[in-house]
Amino acid sequence: MLFKIDSHQSQKARRVGRIRKQNETLILRAAEEEFAEKGFAGASINAIAHRAGLPKANIHYYFKNKMGLYIAVLSNIIDLWDEPLSSISGDDDPAEVLTIYIRQKIAFSQEYPLASRIFASEIISGAHNMKDYFSEDYHRWFSGRVAVFQQWIDQGKLDAKVAPAHLLFMIWSTTQHYADFSIQIAAALNKPSPDVEDFAIAEETLIHIILKGCGVLA
Repeated sequence: MLFKIDSHQSQKARRVGRIRKQNETLILRAAEEEFAEKGFAGASINAIAHRAGLPKANIHYYFKNKMGLYIAVLSNIIDLWDEPLSSISGDDDPAEVLTIYIRQKIAFSQEYPLASRIFASEIISGAHNMKDYFSEDYHRWFSGRVAVFQQWIDQGKLDAKVAPAHLLFMIWSTTQHYADFSIQIAAALNKPSPDVEDFAIAEETLIHIILKGCGVLA
């Protein structure tokens, strides 16, 4: 009997957790559209609720206010970008790690272009709303990734001329370019927007150039 009660409660908790996750995702996507179109000052919780197809009260249930929702949008995209590198170690193969990372970053530019543009706009304007995020913890995370890259260099897995921090900056800038400057890319290619094939070509080109430049591809 106790097992049945626990099982029922567990199923209920999973269901509630799944609904919460779905609603948060829906709200974040609606917020991305609103902030990307109108900026932080012009965006409103009412408009975000309308875009999400949810009552305004639901927005406040998950996010305290507009600033909290804005920070959540920014934090979500950074977490997506950073997570693939969070568990790397000196024992890993840099060719495999870099290939996977570049593919994932290009995929994020396809799937989350608005969040990427909001992040870029925030950074360009001085990142005043992200002071807490870019704290000592972020520096510690970044330094840890640089240390792993340096281990690969010391082990002869990466070219000794590669500067780890700047390699990461280059990967960030090249992959995010396809989200942040998609209008320019579309104009250059004479298309309404970059398509799946364009992203695939970009992905393979970046992997080839970066891996060859790092000395892990003949």
